[in-house]
Amino acid sequence: MVLALCWSTGGVTRILDNVVGTHLRLSASPDYRALKARFGKAFDATWAMEYQRAAEALWRGYSESLGRWNDVERALTTGQQFRLAMRHKLIDGEGLALAYWMPERVGAGGAEYATCIRLIDPDRMSNPFQGPDTKNMRGGIEIDEETGERLAAHIRRAQQNDWYLSVEANTWERVPFEDDDGFTRVIHDFDRDRAGQHRGISAFSPILSHARMLARYYGLELQQASLAAALGTYVTSPYDPALVQEALGADDAAAQELNAYQQMRAEWSQERPAYFNGVKVPTLAPGESIESVASPHPHTGFADFAHEMLGLYSAATGLSREQITQDWSRTNYSSARAALMESWKTLMRRRGEFTTNFATPIYALWLREAMENGELPLPAGAPSFVEAATAYSRCRWLGPARGWIDPVKEPAGSVLRMEAGLATLESEGAEQGVDWEEVADQRQIEQKAYEERGLPPPKWAAIQGTGDFFKDDSESNAQKP
Repeated sequence: MVLALCWSTGGVTRILDNVVGTHLRLSASPDYRALKARFGKAFDATWAMEYQRAAEALWRGYSESLGRWNDVERALTTGQQFRLAMRHKLIDGEGLALAYWMPERVGAGGAEYATCIRLIDPDRMSNPFQGPDTKNMRGGIEIDEETGERLAAHIRRAQQNDWYLSVEANTWERVPFEDDDGFTRVIHDFDRDRAGQHRGISAFSPILSHARMLARYYGLELQQASLAAALGTYVTSPYDPALVQEALGADDAAAQELNAYQQMRAEWSQERPAYFNGVKVPTLAPGESIESVASPHPHTGFADFAHEMLGLYSAATGLSREQITQDWSRTNYSSARAALMESWKTLMRRRGEFTTNFATPIYALWLREAMENGELPLPAGAPSFVEAATAYSRCRWLGPARGWIDPVKEPAGSVLRMEAGLATLESEGAEQGVDWEEVADQRQIEQKAYEERGLPPPKWAAIQGTGDFFKDDSESNAQKP
């Protein structure tokens, strides 16, 4: 139902484009303060910076591998896996993946890491043989009777309706959420609306009934427009056959007179054809006329009704009405910015929950292997990954930029926040989907290139304050003594 409606499909696309985009960029930020408090002063900001750069570089090689070794099926990059998992979460209510350890792939010309991920359609997770829920089995998830902890997931080997895999479709595999050595096997992300909930609910569930109403209304409106566009005509004559026959009598002579009249009408039309610009014009007998059938429209409230229904759709999805309809003709700058700011809060909440429950666990799986391979800088006596997994795996994910409606005023506000100490280049860059260190490194390269070529530095290279940067030359010259 979701994919059959253009508004739902567009809404899914808008959310994906804002939450994930083409990929999520890792910004590693190990909790060096926690590590320092627990394991010694060797864990400081300098070490954290070195660790961050190494982890991010190695992660890019893994997640964007040309061989797609991050994917069990070798079909998607990690960024594409994130996008597909988020799509499942929006439509099906949950994203599901299994982690595999495949050392046979590692080697020259092959994978660099044995850790790989496989996305699973959430429909495949169900109770074995479609059995009912019990106290320790809920929707394919095996739970601990005492604590409610998730122990294992029961997953079909194939889709339920795959007739060519009928045997596998009726075979369930029990996959523990975590191995004995702490290796996460099942990554299951969904939004919980109630305590004790074990399966997700689609974000579009509340609006399906309204979507059906609007889709039906569109169909009825199209039928009405088609009916109104059709031209129905009929020919009227002042002589009714029954009345004429009655007036002339019911004898044979009267019938012959009536037939003669009808024959005269037919001959009149055949012998006197008329054409206008190549189109034949009907010729009528004396006393006849052409009448049309009118099809009046009962009301004209379709646009307002659709606008109101899409407003309900907007409220349920957390997107603005303009993002749903892609119609900005009724919106000015202030209302558009207010609407986008409100929808941005929901989008950031979606991104935060998705990265916490799905992206970061995958990063932690890879990071564990990278650390065990000795590829990351660690001080002497550093704890193993298992001993401080949370501190080592701490990170942020940079997604698509929020963007600017006014590319002059809003950057000025960004600079003002940094000068007032209310923001940093890191936070402002993250909002625009860029890494502040990469920006600073690139600016250093560009300044050096200007110097080598003997060119005057660009205006931003000599910026001293917000006022100096956003003044034009006339204002600056006017203030000089």
